[in-house]
Amino acid sequence: MTVFRNAPPPEAPHHAHWPVGVPRALEVPDESLWLGLARRAETQPDAVGLEFLGRRTTWAELAAQAEALAGALQAMGVGSGDRVLLFMQNCPPFIIAFHAILRANAVVVPVNPMNRADELGHYITDSGARWAIASGDIVGELVRANDELAPEQALQHLITFDFADVLPADAAQQAAEPATAWPAYWRGWLLERRTRPQPKQGTSLALHEWTDVLARGQRPGELLTHGRDLAILPYTSGTTGAPKGCMHSHASLLHNALSSRWWHDLHEGDVMLIVVPMFHITGMVMAMLASIRHGASIVLLPRWDRDVAAAAISQQRVTHWPNIPTMVIDLLGAPDLARYDLSSLRYIGGGGAAMPEAVATRLKQEFGLEYLEGYGLTETAAPTHNNPRGGARRQCLGIPYISTRAEVIDPDTLQPLPTGEVGEIVVSGPQLFSGYWQQPQATAAAFFERDGAHWFRTGDLGRVDADGYFTMADCLKRMINASGFKVWPAEVEALLHRHPAVQEVCIIATRDPYRGESVKACVILRTDANGAPAAVTPEEVIAWCREHMAVYKVPRQVEFVTTLPRSATGKLMWRTLQAEQDVRDGAASPPPAR
Repeated sequence: MTVFRNAPPPEAPHHAHWPVGVPRALEVPDESLWLGLARRAETQPDAVGLEFLGRRTTWAELAAQAEALAGALQAMGVGSGDRVLLFMQNCPPFIIAFHAILRANAVVVPVNPMNRADELGHYITDSGARWAIASGDIVGELVRANDELAPEQALQHLITFDFADVLPADAAQQAAEPATAWPAYWRGWLLERRTRPQPKQGTSLALHEWTDVLARGQRPGELLTHGRDLAILPYTSGTTGAPKGCMHSHASLLHNALSSRWWHDLHEGDVMLIVVPMFHITGMVMAMLASIRHGASIVLLPRWDRDVAAAAISQQRVTHWPNIPTMVIDLLGAPDLARYDLSSLRYIGGGGAAMPEAVATRLKQEFGLEYLEGYGLTETAAPTHNNPRGGARRQCLGIPYISTRAEVIDPDTLQPLPTGEVGEIVVSGPQLFSGYWQQPQATAAAFFERDGAHWFRTGDLGRVDADGYFTMADCLKRMINASGFKVWPAEVEALLHRHPAVQEVCIIATRDPYRGESVKACVILRTDANGAPAAVTPEEVIAWCREHMAVYKVPRQVEFVTTLPRSATGKLMWRTLQAEQDVRDGAASPPPAR
């Protein structure tokens, strides 16, 4: 079998803290990610691969449904390298559709299910997707976005389903029982069957029902993809406000998926709780793909709810739980936590925000669990750094990951800085993306070559200590970290400028004791001919935002101002507004890492 052989990184201080038994580099098979599920169906056909709110599906059933969907996609015209949008919450169809797209030799475009119609058009047009698969609760947003596109840019086929199609037959009865673990706000959302939105007249979008498509039983053609072929195109935003597609190959994703066996002690027979979103690179690679590759059964939740999560860990004997710190904080705040048995957990960790010292201490003292913080980006298929088992440090990114090199450099000279000095974190390794989709200039700016290595500039400021552990200092890029969700102010500003009452806007961060940071909009209102500002309230602006952008981007505060600070060249001085807000928030220390 052909493999990609990754040379071990040169000897470095962090290797003194390297976990016992973990290789410093991995060999990665030159193959499609599809083969992970195919082999699971071959070697463990009758084992339960997925549990979703009471419905259990074997590995063989998952693979068979993915094959049927792949055949249907090819019958709809999907060919090698074509892009297919995935737009849904965590649910079985995500796993099935993800692998079906790969089986059809195509490329997955995972889209945040919080996005609204105003945001979705960009993903359709930029990726060039002509096919999409969406859940019935949010498919209307996708149809509305598609209605506004020119025919040559629009979707041609849309497969949709209701959650009721993937729940147990008696789900409605279970949900109605007083003792059900389902939160009340889940029940209608999961069980409701929705009327499909009809595309506007003149469009050529064909709608297909999930159950009908699978029932056709169509067989896909030959599997043609290999390790270097494009597998997924997840989008990441930036300072320009326009999300950019990150080109990841099968091999770049497979490296980090394989690494879980070693770093996180993940093996066949383990149980993975997946409640982090699978459209996001961490949930996709380090949870979904890692579980399938190593034969760990998946317990899947559509959204976070601490009682449902705690019950799942206790009843399903969950061994691995990747998360974000706010989930752990919420779980430990449950007044009846003692009635749940969490003793099966062997791995708990995540990233996106620092884990508070007090919470990590309680995890260790009460449950014997060492929270392993890590660091990575969409561009790096999740981790480039992670804390080692038995050597974790608090509020620390950890040490460079398997097969990975990392340095702290001067952002101007690109040369390494001495230990302890703050600079830009750069990384080199097999998990790096190959570039931004159709953006050669942005790609060129993101990489540089030195010492025979291909380095990616993360844009994050940090430092490395004498032991080789990295910590975050700040972000070169303008970004707000709200409960681990990255909010790019330029993107929110671009959307808010569509509001008829907004003349100009600047987005900054406010301190939030639970979310870390929240979004604030400083808005100059339009005026009429007499100079009177538009008649709109901050609450109305926030309500408008909820209709036009993903909820995590929505400003929690809107302040009307008459001017915004500018430089001599007319450039908006957002840092000035941010510094003033930090003072109002009582910031005696630098703002949290963004």
